[in-house]
Amino acid sequence: MGEAFHQHERGEISDEAFAEALCHEMALPLSYEQFSHGWQAVFVALRPEVIAIMHKLREQGHRVVVLSNTNRLHTTFWPEEYPEIRDAADHIYLSQDLGMRKPEARIYQHVLQAEGFSPDDTVFFDDNADNIEGANQLGITSILVKDKTTIPDYFAKVLC
Repeated sequence: MGEAFHQHERGEISDEAFAEALCHEMALPLSYEQFSHGWQAVFVALRPEVIAIMHKLREQGHRVVVLSNTNRLHTTFWPEEYPEIRDAADHIYLSQDLGMRKPEARIYQHVLQAEGFSPDDTVFFDDNADNIEGANQLGITSILVKDKTTIPDYFAKVLC
């Protein structure tokens, strides 16, 4: 996806401008309503085992935060559909609220500073190799999520 996608995730352009740009880029003759409905279809089912790990980490005194590249269209959808994520996290950082997005170094630096974390005390999971590389460059332990077993397998080794 092009620059409009990145601008939208940083909150720099409106939902309507993003929909228009993406539909134009992909030659999709969709109304804004059709686009919005389809845009929400990217969400998949929650992984209860990951939610359980997040709760366990918090019970053990660890701070658990979520850093997500997202946009206004999604932020009006997923918090309502997936309240378990908010319940399992101490804080959720959203790219469109911060005006920056992964893999930009400044978004990781912002979260580290806001949380009082140091890179060597932080573990970052993501399903995008570019985001993993961005975090690695700052010295953050970064794990590429390849499938639904990646996170449980990592913590099975660490928490045993």
